[in-house]
Amino acid sequence: MPPDSDATTLTEGNENAVPSPPPPWRRSLSLLVIVLSGEAIFLLPFLVPRVFRPLLLDVFGITNLQLGTAFSLYGVVAMLSYFPGGPLADRFSVRKLMTSALLITALGGVHFASIPTPGGLTLLYAFWGVTTILLFWSALIRATREWGGSQSQGLAYGILEGGRGLFAALLGLAGTLALQALLPADPATATDLEKVRALQQVVWIYTSMAAFTAALVWFFVADNASSQPRCDRVQFSPRQIFRVLENPAVWLQGAIVVCAYTGYKGADDFGLYARDVFGYDDVQAAFVSTLSLWIRPITALLAGVLADRVGAARSILVCFGGLLLGDLVVASGFADTSTLWVLYLTVVGTGAMTYALRGIYFALFPDAQVSAALTGTAAGLVSVIGYTPDIFMGPLMGYLTDTFPGAQGHQYFFTSLAGFAACGLAATICFQRVCARKTQQTPPATAD
Repeated sequence: MPPDSDATTLTEGNENAVPSPPPPWRRSLSLLVIVLSGEAIFLLPFLVPRVFRPLLLDVFGITNLQLGTAFSLYGVVAMLSYFPGGPLADRFSVRKLMTSALLITALGGVHFASIPTPGGLTLLYAFWGVTTILLFWSALIRATREWGGSQSQGLAYGILEGGRGLFAALLGLAGTLALQALLPADPATATDLEKVRALQQVVWIYTSMAAFTAALVWFFVADNASSQPRCDRVQFSPRQIFRVLENPAVWLQGAIVVCAYTGYKGADDFGLYARDVFGYDDVQAAFVSTLSLWIRPITALLAGVLADRVGAARSILVCFGGLLLGDLVVASGFADTSTLWVLYLTVVGTGAMTYALRGIYFALFPDAQVSAALTGTAAGLVSVIGYTPDIFMGPLMGYLTDTFPGAQGHQYFFTSLAGFAACGLAATICFQRVCARKTQQTPPATAD
């Protein structure tokens, strides 16, 4: 049976008939697979260094700055891929785009497991910048918005981010337990060969998940290009790109995403912060990083529900306020080895606000009056702006923690995060005002 055979039914001989809605079980299963794919594709480039950063640095023999440079190259390539990826998602089947992206990303995992040279690692991140963004990201955002419909945008994106977080937390925990089993009882006594083999096994676990999820997408995500009536399919043109570019609310949404994503990238520092300031070993530091992942599914889902009730912009304001407070606590230097509770409170608090933001900042599209047919293009533009931290946050973190060892480097880093959180507050207020004016001038469209 074709993957989307039960998702739509057209009247025989009439290509323009309205497709029947999929059964509830199919709709739920489709969202589950979308959620899994949304995290599986980023396991290799992001979850591995986030949870196993100290081990990764030791195995590859690189510094934080060198790893940050690899992230920066990924960010440059991704930035160049975001916008063209938007029109691709508006024009072609999201199922085919997402499946191809997952399989090609998994091929990169095979190279990752071979432990390439530092230069090879940097090029691998550039490769992943194409596979995870050009073919995948805007397709994911469009698939999620189509699932949410007109009434449940916050819920749809909240489930996406929360489900991704739960999946990442489970795999982060599985990888950490595997690492604990592969290393000696005292990880500090592990030989270089034992560390290499341990990291390779972790990489193979995540590579397999990416390939397996590609198969799930192919069989269970509806082929939107073929399921729409011909009269409703998007005939993409450059004029539609300019419609998005002329919308000031979309640019402000990009600024909101920049500030929120900076906070998300800041979570990469949790494991290193635990090691440098609190003296944790590699396994203990990995558990601290994994703890932040468990916050993600709860807060993202709650934020999505709240956004549908009180508005996405209002919810985002609250989140930026909480994130600013948490960043300032670390920046003040209040935490030390005698106050372990501050470490865990910081991980939980800032993690909660960060993942809540990620769960709802794409739910702002209806407020910005972005047509559903242009979701991919708008997501591409917002992402070009919003995910620029992929370029500069890695080098910034590496420079500060390498140049100022111990607690000082982390304090400087969180001071910069606090500055971005404050800018996020300002951008959200401006977004609300622009959208209010647009609503008064032009009533939102009732159908796309």
